Amino acid sequence: MPDNVLEVSGLHRAYGDVRAVDDVSFTLPAGGSLGIVGESGSGKTTTARIVVGLERADAGEVLVHGRDRTGRGRGRAQRLARAREVQMVFQDPYLSLDPRTSVEAVLRETLRLHFPGRDHAARIRELLDQVGLGTRAADALPRQLSGGQRQRVAIARALAVEPAVLVLDEAVAALDVSVQAQILNLLADIREQTPVGYLFITHDLGVVRCVTDDVIVMRHGAIVESGRTAEVLAAPRHPYTRLLLESVPRPGWDPGGIAAARRALR
Repeated sequence: MPDNVLEVSGLHRAYGDVRAVDDVSFTLPAGGSLGIVGESGSGKTTTARIVVGLERADAGEVLVHGRDRTGRGRGRAQRLARAREVQMVFQDPYLSLDPRTSVEAVLRETLRLHFPGRDHAARIRELLDQVGLGTRAADALPRQLSGGQRQRVAIARALAVEPAVLVLDEAVAALDVSVQAQILNLLADIREQTPVGYLFITHDLGVVRCVTDDVIVMRHGAIVESGRTAEVLAAPRHPYTRLLLESVPRPGWDPGGIAAARRALR
């Protein structure tokens, strides 16, 4: 089995004359954590959606455990196989959960789809414990849960199929700071307990600093910088990466200077 659980090479995706993803390549080792950072419109979410299979690339390749998962096969078996390998956690868990369905039913339906014919009760209890909810949450509807609890349910649902890669698309952006920290700590614990690899899609360099080993910076659909997270954030080489770092609010923050730097990059 390859050391890299995910290998992405030469991805291209255009919408008319707009190149949303332009020759993007990267790898994710088993158990690794890679951040893709950039502003809105940088191509990071389109890249993630191609990896998961929600969009098709115009060119390029996505390999999971060395198997082609670029999305050319659209049959049910191919979709299920890809879903067992790559799962996604979205920014707003309330929109990704059926408001009429209890937590237990959400998990049971996922398990039934991928592992039919099994007794799933024990696995549901295990998943709830793994994400720090416990069985008391099993009967709750999404509206009865806090934002952090709903995101824990979304994470449990994604982990139910034991994926090789978990794609987290701004997964803590909608949460307040204290809850963000709880979810990030949970994800760190899960990474220690399982071989799952994380692909973090975010604009938040604080998240990148806390939870990723490596980072790629995207702008206008292309990668402008990549490397070990600590090294890139400590000594960014590209002006755009420096601009992102300078955009993080801090004492003495100068939004006028940021605007001037942004104009210079155009």
